[in-house]
Amino acid sequence: MKYFVPLLFLLATISFAQQSRADALIINKSMLASNIIEFYVDDEGVTAELEIGLDSVPLFKNLLPDGVYQQMGFGSEVSSLRQQEFFSKQLALLGANNIPLAGEVLAIGPSRKLLRDPLNGTPLAIQDEAPDIVRASLRYRFEPGLKPEQLTFVAPAPGDTGFVAYHNEVAVNDFRYLRSGYTLVLDWQDPWYSRFKSRSMLRQYSAPMSGFIYVESFEVRKEIIARPKDLQRWIDLGLEGKSTIPVEMQAEIKLKVADFLSRHQPVTIDGERREGILDSINFLERTLTSSRVVDPPVPLGIDAAILGAIFVYPQKGLPQKVTMDWDLWDERITRVPVSAVDQAGPLPSFLEPDWTQLEWTNFLTNPIVPTLEVIEPPVDGWKLTLAKGFPVTVILLLPSLGWVYLTIKKQKPRTLPASVAILFVAACLAAFLLRESNRIQPERAEVIVGKLLHNIYRSFDYRDESDIYDVLERSVTGELLTNIYLETKRSLVLANQGGAQAKVKSVLLDNLELKPTADDNGFNAEVNWTVNGSVGHWGHVHQRSNRYQAVLTIVAEQQQWKLREMVVLQEERL
Repeated sequence: MKYFVPLLFLLATISFAQQSRADALIINKSMLASNIIEFYVDDEGVTAELEIGLDSVPLFKNLLPDGVYQQMGFGSEVSSLRQQEFFSKQLALLGANNIPLAGEVLAIGPSRKLLRDPLNGTPLAIQDEAPDIVRASLRYRFEPGLKPEQLTFVAPAPGDTGFVAYHNEVAVNDFRYLRSGYTLVLDWQDPWYSRFKSRSMLRQYSAPMSGFIYVESFEVRKEIIARPKDLQRWIDLGLEGKSTIPVEMQAEIKLKVADFLSRHQPVTIDGERREGILDSINFLERTLTSSRVVDPPVPLGIDAAILGAIFVYPQKGLPQKVTMDWDLWDERITRVPVSAVDQAGPLPSFLEPDWTQLEWTNFLTNPIVPTLEVIEPPVDGWKLTLAKGFPVTVILLLPSLGWVYLTIKKQKPRTLPASVAILFVAACLAAFLLRESNRIQPERAEVIVGKLLHNIYRSFDYRDESDIYDVLERSVTGELLTNIYLETKRSLVLANQGGAQAKVKSVLLDNLELKPTADDNGFNAEVNWTVNGSVGHWGHVHQRSNRYQAVLTIVAEQQQWKLREMVVLQEERL
């Protein structure tokens, strides 16, 4: 902090421009380093955006203007000499024949550190507690008309400096600590294939194509990720000579790619070649831990643009064997990451021209097959009517007892009045017992509600809307049927994943409190429950949990307990 006050005062009048760039693509400690450098390689040179922690200012002191440098007690050397040393020895980029590129300071000034999401590395919208830093923008220039085949990095003295490099908007590496000697080989024909020589610097999502199969009880899915620029070598997408994919072209490109992929990477289920149903195809933005659909559409750089297509194969029961044959190979596509995903999780592997088949075999010892819970039915209608008639039976019992009393007193035949009295006593006792047995106690309500919620969510294991409605109708009645379908569907679908739907693993009832009701045909309850599920998408399985609080109205209908009304009080993503 000792450097911040003079820096703030002396640099306040220096021009400062921060360029907007893509966020980093990995989560690790280097992404949270005190100093961050992002390198952006283009056709004419390299721009470096620096975040310099205040304690690291001495490492980068040669970037400071003369006045600041002198006021901070670093000496009296002029900036032209200091910057020449900095760009040649301290933070240098070596081009052809290991000659340092000429560099200059575009802007420098006080700022705040860019805080990133700890899960996926994306910049956070709220930066109120971001620490103070010095931000600098540097420019390294190529010789006019010359593009180096590679760049070698010379880093400042060992310190806490994380970095990521981009070539024409394509991330070359995930965040790593910067060290001297890293060499970046540049592919000027297609920046996607630019690489650091060290394999440890290979970014996670470096493959231009990848494929996945998901095996579930009611469906098998094939998911293919591919760059339109690579597919252009097999199918004319109208991209020749373009640097961006404008919005107006994207719909047609998606249709062409969907049709093309439907005829490739064939899927066989239990020995039968199957034709898939296109579920969705979207342009994607990928980060280390997730992918999201680019929505609304925006113009996309052709080098970094990615498409994700999902094909569905409806299934009844868990298959025994599923295969996908990869049939797209050329000089660029020589190794394809793939994964087979089932209830046990993903099993990643790689396909190559001499090993082209991704195979899944059912080795699950105790597969979880979605089933519906059997709910104890409500009391039969005639029994319920008798229970409601308890006050009437009590009223009728009294005169019958009086009749028996009079016959005894007058010494008249007592068979008929006694029989009538016994009948009313039995009816009264039966009505009382049925009334008590039909009374909903908290323990019984928890069982009924828990099983109803389980069956409601289980209905969404089916894919066809008609099947979902058929199963859902067993647990929901009235106008709520459609509302429950739409609301539950919304809560399970990930809009930013192109419609991927979470599969519910468990429904846990956390708390239930009975509420007063004027309807003897059911009960009201305020309920808290938690839904645990998972989403399998693009080779990953993500766990997801939602907690709900709602007032439920449960009624007896056609000898079944059904949900008639639901007022959601709170919904929380855990």
